[in-house]
Amino acid sequence: MRLVTFESSPGRPRAGALAPDGRVVDLNLAYSVYLRDVDNEPAFTRTAAARVPAEMRALFEGGDRSLDAARLALAFAVDRGEALRGPAGEQIIHAAEAVKLRAPIQPKKFFHTAGNFREHHEEAQKAGFSHPVLPWIVFFQNVDAIIGPGDAIVYPEHLTRELDYELELAVVLKKAGKFFGKEEAADYIGGYVIFNDVTARDIQREEMKSGVFSFCKAIDTFSPLGPWIVTADEIPEPHNLNMELRVNGKVRQRSHTGKMSVTIPEILAHYSPMGYAPGDVLSTGTVSGVAAFSADPQSLYLKPGDVIECEIERIGILRNHVVSWAEAHPGAPPPRKV
Repeated sequence: MRLVTFESSPGRPRAGALAPDGRVVDLNLAYSVYLRDVDNEPAFTRTAAARVPAEMRALFEGGDRSLDAARLALAFAVDRGEALRGPAGEQIIHAAEAVKLRAPIQPKKFFHTAGNFREHHEEAQKAGFSHPVLPWIVFFQNVDAIIGPGDAIVYPEHLTRELDYELELAVVLKKAGKFFGKEEAADYIGGYVIFNDVTARDIQREEMKSGVFSFCKAIDTFSPLGPWIVTADEIPEPHNLNMELRVNGKVRQRSHTGKMSVTIPEILAHYSPMGYAPGDVLSTGTVSGVAAFSADPQSLYLKPGDVIECEIERIGILRNHVVSWAEAHPGAPPPRKV
């Protein structure tokens, strides 16, 4: 399944899934009608709310039971077609152009991996912009900085002049867990999603003097995530995926998930003593080709008007654009320079 969070009307996000033709199915409503019409369940609305909640993180909190029920709801809706309506006559199947996709999930915790692709670490060393990697680093991303597909990355010109991109594969957890080994890690993976780890390199350079960096990656809108979550059953081998990032149609990053230094099960097991909750997200590191480590960084750093496309095989394309602070905050006084 390709799981999305969508809005058919502003301010009302719902958990959905993509039909084979690209239309968006409201999973909670579809499951409600399935329970009513097929299972003859008298408490169909209440049961659907428990098994296939309308909010994505709550759906993942149901683990495999909820994901299986969501698959059933999707298949039922596709079979019944456009005429299917919810218990109160609600529209269940939406045309793709009629809805707004949001970030597919708002995690409780976002575990961030840095330095996992050796090629990225080596280009950083060549550029004199590096840090110890043993063989990778973990820190937490700011979940409030998450934006979805099509949303704008706001360029805070008062904070940075070196705005960079980082294409990453991220994992969505489907159950809680602590202190487990790599052999058990697959049991915790609910799906995969694309992450663009937007970074202010000039801020990062200063932070790295203390051996820690976080603020440079945690500024508002710096965490594009999406466009949807592809469930783990559709990607049985996540270390065999092509990766490509483009800016204004030109390739900047191109690599393969097989180049990870440390595998996804190893990362999951290593971080597990901190404890996972269902719906948590874990990134796996970026690949070579970032602007900062190129021969001419200033010509490649992001600027207002740029369009970034992050593509990972078997998942899709996460597309965002960059806007200036003034465009994002019309009429507001310019912020103080820092």
